[in-house]
Amino acid sequence: MRNESIRYLIVPGWQGSPDDHWQSHWQNSLPNSARVEQLDWLTPRREDWVASLDQAISAEESPVILIAHSLGCITVAHWAAHASVAKLRQVRGALLVAPADVERPNCNPALRNFAPIPQYLLPFPSQIVASDNDPAVSAPRAMHLARAWGAEAGILGGAGHINVKSGHHRWEQGFAYLYRLQNRLEQHALRRA
Repeated sequence: MRNESIRYLIVPGWQGSPDDHWQSHWQNSLPNSARVEQLDWLTPRREDWVASLDQAISAEESPVILIAHSLGCITVAHWAAHASVAKLRQVRGALLVAPADVERPNCNPALRNFAPIPQYLLPFPSQIVASDNDPAVSAPRAMHLARAWGAEAGILGGAGHINVKSGHHRWEQGFAYLYRLQNRLEQHALRRA
């Protein structure tokens, strides 16, 4: 599975991922990686973000692993709820880090058009990584999303929003979750063979 045929698609959240964000470091270190670019990082529109993700997945026919952060995770869920079967098959799995709870009472109004959050099983293996002190999503809410999406979940202690502000620059330990997901994908592929 860890070979040149898999594309890693980085899906940043609100305001994008700056150069010192772990997603930018991962994009520079993972082979065959690209970033979903949004026209407007500051005032996101759900339809636009979902369309940009769809275009990025469709850019090539190769299989994709999505690596999403924050609002990017919610974008993935909205995309999966409406994508064609052919495009869904192209996505082998998703690493969903610190999914932003756009339904929480103190959510920034700029993000509210992403609510409600889809509550369907994702049609590909997924791994949620969240924190027990993330201002954007509580640990119980992250666990709820993991159950709704059929994702495995890992809750980190004191990791904040798992971004630059919380001290996550390269976030090397995050690769363990990516490798765990990839191992699940390999086992899944072997069972189907």
